[in-house]
Amino acid sequence: MKYADIDYNECDEVYPPAEDTFLLIDNLSIDATDDVLEIGTGSGLVSIFASLQCNTVTSTDINPHAIECARNNVELNNRTNIRIIESDLFENVTEKYDLILFNTPYLPVSMEEHSDDNYSKAWDGGESGREVIDRFIDEAPIYLKKNGRIQIVQSSLSDNEKTLSEFEKKGFEVEITAIEHVFFEDITLITAHKR
Repeated sequence: MKYADIDYNECDEVYPPAEDTFLLIDNLSIDATDDVLEIGTGSGLVSIFASLQCNTVTSTDINPHAIECARNNVELNNRTNIRIIESDLFENVTEKYDLILFNTPYLPVSMEEHSDDNYSKAWDGGESGREVIDRFIDEAPIYLKKNGRIQIVQSSLSDNEKTLSEFEKKGFEVEITAIEHVFFEDITLITAHKR
């Protein structure tokens, strides 16, 4: 498969690049000197695009199949400035970054429909769609360098206003910087700047 000039492979049990992935890629806000962290890398496509524009990328995912898929796609594109680690959000992250990227699991899923398999973790946001988003907002600030930024993707189904409010409470300047209307929802890119 190909997006722009980047070749990639989709993998079994790994969330494939879709509208939300491309919304993030097309609106990356990266400086050449940035050290970037991507949470939930999936196939690694966002990290590959980021690596073309920045100093280093650390890519994480909770899904071991995604880790393998991302490694293969990084090798396919000969990217040497990407490090990939298995991690549940920031569990195995030890450094601070200029920019954190996250295409969140944002879909509201009832307890009856919930599945604990690796693939579902890419899109299952719990009953409100906010289970992982709220954990991320709570934990992310300590992993940012001074004047650091965050770009996250979520759905209008998972309460954009609450995300904006929660970032503001943590001392960020925050705004919706891109929107893609898809079927029954708006996929939004939210950008937060640490004050």
